[in-house]
Amino acid sequence: MSRLFSPWSLRKVVLRNRIVVSPMCQYMATEGVAGEWHRVHLGSRAVGGAGMVIVEASAVSPEGRISPGDLGLWNEEQEAALKPIAAFMRSQGAVPGIQIAHAGRKASTAAPFLGGKFLPPGAGGWQTVAPSAVPFAGYGVPAELDLVQMTRLREAFTHSAVRAASAGFEFLEIHMAHGYLLHSFLSPLSNRRTDSYGGPLSHRMRFPLEVVDSVRKVWPDDLPLGVRISTVDWVEGGWDLPSSIALSQELAARGVDLVDCSSGGIVPDAKIPLGPGYQTAFAERIRKESKIATLAVGMITDPVQAEHILVTGQADGVALAREMLRDPYWPIHAAARLGAEPPWPAPYSRAKG
Repeated sequence: MSRLFSPWSLRKVVLRNRIVVSPMCQYMATEGVAGEWHRVHLGSRAVGGAGMVIVEASAVSPEGRISPGDLGLWNEEQEAALKPIAAFMRSQGAVPGIQIAHAGRKASTAAPFLGGKFLPPGAGGWQTVAPSAVPFAGYGVPAELDLVQMTRLREAFTHSAVRAASAGFEFLEIHMAHGYLLHSFLSPLSNRRTDSYGGPLSHRMRFPLEVVDSVRKVWPDDLPLGVRISTVDWVEGGWDLPSSIALSQELAARGVDLVDCSSGGIVPDAKIPLGPGYQTAFAERIRKESKIATLAVGMITDPVQAEHILVTGQADGVALAREMLRDPYWPIHAAARLGAEPPWPAPYSRAKG
């Protein structure tokens, strides 16, 4: 039997296979509300046979959006728009997941296909926030968060988690990667605080772990919780793999079920050795040394490559992003390649063979 097409249990949730559609920003929302684009985009990946489809980074507050076109999950209208999407994905056999996030100092930009430039207040943007007043290159200077604001942000993550459960999602991922708010607390390149939330590793991990603790308290006990991290910053003096292992051990102790192992994003000029499976070794180390399930991500495109990652114990599942944009039916094609039963949707069964 193909390992890629074996069932995967996370708490009470069972994925039909170990293929996950990564959360991919579409920049197509209006005031944070999902529309027809999201219904078709996400629904087609569920129809295509993935074990789980994770909705893109959904901001926990308006200023937490990367761009004005980002999804949000801070009000009832946004929750209501996501509910039928989650239900449809579930009806097609895919576990509906969602990622909640705050973009921090990398917020307030135009969508990439509109230039991606920083939008200052008064030009369609807003004041950004961060652990320290250290800007991302070419962006505005963020306001340093005080303790009252940090409490409100922690509560915002908690409220969004409650809305995610109410909307019918069965997997929740906290975004702690790619230079966004929680990652910027972790990395010494962006966290210059001198209070108990900055300095040594234990202090820099403190606020992200407080967010995890608050979310785990309100997220249903029988549903899995994941965290996406940047395993390394790819910059000397930045966040590194030993720090990620220590963080993952703390996450496991706090009831996190899965670490989604990405990398980079804290600075724009990091030298990243891109190539097929360039991040899978990080997932393997974290899985073995932190005793927690991991997702391997990054330039996973070939079914045999994905199978090899799982069979050799590098990760428990694989998450595909751009390859799923190119081919929503990648799981069906992968099953045929690996000699497994393709997850054909019933209305398409006449196309078998």
